[in-house]
Amino acid sequence: MLKIGITGSLASGKSTVAKLISRNRYPIFSADKIVKFLYGKRFFINRVKKNFKFKNTNNLKKKIKNLIKKNKKILRQLETIIHPLVRREMKSFMVSKKNIKIKIFEIPLLIESNLTKYFDIIIFVGAKKNIRLKRYVAAGGDKKIFTILEKRQNKPSKKMKFSDHVIYNNKSMKNLKKNVQSIINKY
Repeated sequence: MLKIGITGSLASGKSTVAKLISRNRYPIFSADKIVKFLYGKRFFINRVKKNFKFKNTNNLKKKIKNLIKKNKKILRQLETIIHPLVRREMKSFMVSKKNIKIKIFEIPLLIESNLTKYFDIIIFVGAKKNIRLKRYVAAGGDKKIFTILEKRQNKPSKKMKFSDHVIYNNKSMKNLKKNVQSIINKY
């Protein structure tokens, strides 16, 4: 049983690397997808509403982003709600997929959240900041939020120290596939 943790900088291509490794054969746990799922759950919405004293929950994500832009400490408060829930889902995923040979976990804050002990292999995905910012904005992201989230993460050099493999995603998809394949070939 092999548990592969994929981490990296914001908009570096972690999801793409996870899909390339999986090749639709192995399950992928995506922390980002769990967070998106949580925003659709009543218990989570009510908790966020109460914690941040919102009168209603219309455009909840937008309200939170606006708060974060005004006060970066809001991000930490939000993480105290989100992170335990994501961790619980991650552990549940591990149990439900325990008999599957390879499991892939895409977790942006894997290092920052002290999750390294759960994984046999950790892959760091990085890319130049200007490339990542373009990707983030092209996907509908806000430049100021990118900067705030970027500062929340450890520097790439620190994440690389905890990683078994490093993939740079600054070039073409063909190049990325080649880099991922070279890691797959080792296992």
